[in-house]
Formats: sequence, structure tokens, C-alpha cells
Amino acid sequence: MTKPAIPEAFESTKLLDGIRRWVEIESPTENAAQVNKLATLVAQEFDGSPVTIQRIPGRDGKGDHLAVRSQWGQDKPGILVLSHLDTVHPMGFIERLPFRVEGNKAFGPGIYDMKGGAYIAAEALRQICREKPLPPLGVTQLFVSDEEIGSPTSRTLIEEEGRKAKYVLVTEPARDGGRIVTGRKGVARFEVFIKGVPAHAGTRPQDGRSAVRELGRVIEKLESMNDPARGISVNVGVVRGGTKPNVVPEEAYAEVDLRVPTIALAEEIVPRILGLKPSTEGVSVKVTGELNRPPYEKSNAGAALFEHARTIAAEIGFELIDVSTGGGSDGNFTAPFTGTLDGLGVDGEGAHTHYEQLYISSLTPRAQLLYGLYQTLV
Repeated sequence: MTKPAIPEAFESTKLLDGIRRWVEIESPTENAAQVNKLATLVAQEFDGSPVTIQRIPGRDGKGDHLAVRSQWGQDKPGILVLSHLDTVHPMGFIERLPFRVEGNKAFGPGIYDMKGGAYIAAEALRQICREKPLPPLGVTQLFVSDEEIGSPTSRTLIEEEGRKAKYVLVTEPARDGGRIVTGRKGVARFEVFIKGVPAHAGTRPQDGRSAVRELGRVIEKLESMNDPARGISVNVGVVRGGTKPNVVPEEAYAEVDLRVPTIALAEEIVPRILGLKPSTEGVSVKVTGELNRPPYEKSNAGAALFEHARTIAAEIGFELIDVSTGGGSDGNFTAPFTGTLDGLGVDGEGAHTHYEQLYISSLTPRAQLLYGLYQTLV
């Protein structure tokens, strides 16, 4: 492998200035106008670069998606870079978490997940565009607007682009001291609807069939499916039920999150959850849901891509270690059919919190790593 030349352009202060511009445009998933405002800035920052920009209009109240394609290499499978512009933080959160720098840490809503990573990947692409000769493979960076809610309007686009690509790089944040992600659990979401029989809790309780009591039994069944040894986690995260303390509750409801490391385990557990039955006569249990993100299992192609990245990192001067994680990303959608490397974004901590931060010392080497991948993948 040819050792990549490292440009001097990736100074942390310059990168941080660009990230700040993005962070200070708040972009919660549910605010399409704000996400679109950021998408416009992202597109403008590619002015003068040899790229083609495709803006895909949003739907269902979500923002637009943006595809930035190099003007070379689009006639064959190339490199797809997956990024997202939306954040979990609500509008106005920047008042609580303003952009600020404290030593090696820079704070701000979405700075770690994932505006920092998305920005350095874009800057690496712009740097490639400034140089000659151009790298062997074309690069497409896809910025989506709805990753934080499971990518309902972008999944089809991600899968289409992923199937056309030879490699997929995901700019989600690094894990645990800069580790790169080569596996993620699959994610399934379910809703549980329980219908009982109402009654007066004081005068005729025997006439009732409590939906809340039945929900308790359903929760016990769901909790029993947890199996840490096999990497299975089932979490009942939302419950509701009843109307008054003196009424036997007619209805109850729950929302459930399932994480599984392999397709085989998904095929085992998902039907068990969908097939839950009532324990009480006169009560109905209905479960809806599906596997939202398939498991991202470390494949031979993914392992080879990691080894390539690890070699580049060593030449830059840092050790790259891989890890599997329970959180999902858009990489889950592409890993089943295209070599995918995730966690290429910035290092930091506190994603989705009031102390979200990136480590400034990670900016230059992570930008260099992405640049090296763009340069040397063939």
C-alpha cells in the first residue's frame, strides 16, 4: 500500500472553526427548516470543488438529504461516506450547552454525534478535490436528516447508495478512546397494546380484567428474554395504562427496544416478541414492530477494510483498535452487503447529553485517517 501524503491543512483550529459553524445551527430531527438550513451551509462550503450536489427533498415532516458526489469515479463502485445532520437536542438547547472550548474539549449540541465527524469527512473530501492526481475511486458523502430517529425517510436511499459502493465509511463518533466500530447490534422496536375489561374498582372489581396487570405479566415475559451471554437485550422503556385509581384499567401500552448481535438471533427473538399471548381470559394482547436496523456483523470485507485503516493510522502515528457496540447507526443498513467501517468520526464523550463534547486532539488525526482512506482505497 502506498503511504498517504498528509496535508498540512488539517490544523485543529481550522477544523474546529468549521465544526463550530455547523454546531451553531441547531438541527433537531423534528425541525426540518433547521436541518435544511444546515444542509444549505454544507452545500455552500463545497462551492468551487469538483463535486455534484444532489438535494433530495424531505418528506413526512423531515429535512432534506444531501448527496455530495465527486465528479470523478462515478462510473464504477467507489467510496460512500455516511453522515447525518440531525441531532437529538431540542431547539434552544444551545442556550444550555453553548459552543465553548475548555482545554482539549469543545462542547456543543451534536458536536460529538455527529457534526464533528461529518465535518472532518467533508473537509477531507475538499482536500482531495484540491489535489492532483485524483484518487482512484470516486467519493460520495451522503448527509441524511433523520438518523437519530432510525432513518425512516433515508433508509432506502442509504441502501441504494450502499449497494452501488465498494466501501462504506461511517462518520459516527469514535468509541472508548478512539476505537473504530466493526460491528453493531441490530435494533428492533415494538409497541404492545393490551385491552382489558373496565369495572368499578370498589363495587364490582370481579367484573373487570385489568390491562395493567396483564401488562405486568407481559413485561415479565419480555424481561426473561434478556440473555447477556448471547448479547440479547430487551428493554421495556415506556409504559402507560389506566385512567383513574378507582377504575379497573381497560387499556395498557408499552414500547420495547430489542438489541441482537446477529441475524440468527433476530430471527429467533423477534417472532417470540410478536407472538406474545395473554395470560388472562377476556384480555387481548397485540404486538406490532419489526427489526428497524439489521445487525452489523463483522464480515471479511469489513475486516479487510479495518486492517487497511489500521495501517494508515499507524503511519499517521496512532494505534487503531476495533470494537463492537450495542448502538445502531446507518452502517447497519449497508454492512450486510458492502464492506463497512464505522466510528470514523471524532473522539469525545457525552453523546445526547448536556455535556456533549469532542476531544480537540482527535480532529487532525481523524481527518488524516479519512483523507488517507480516500487516497488509497482501490
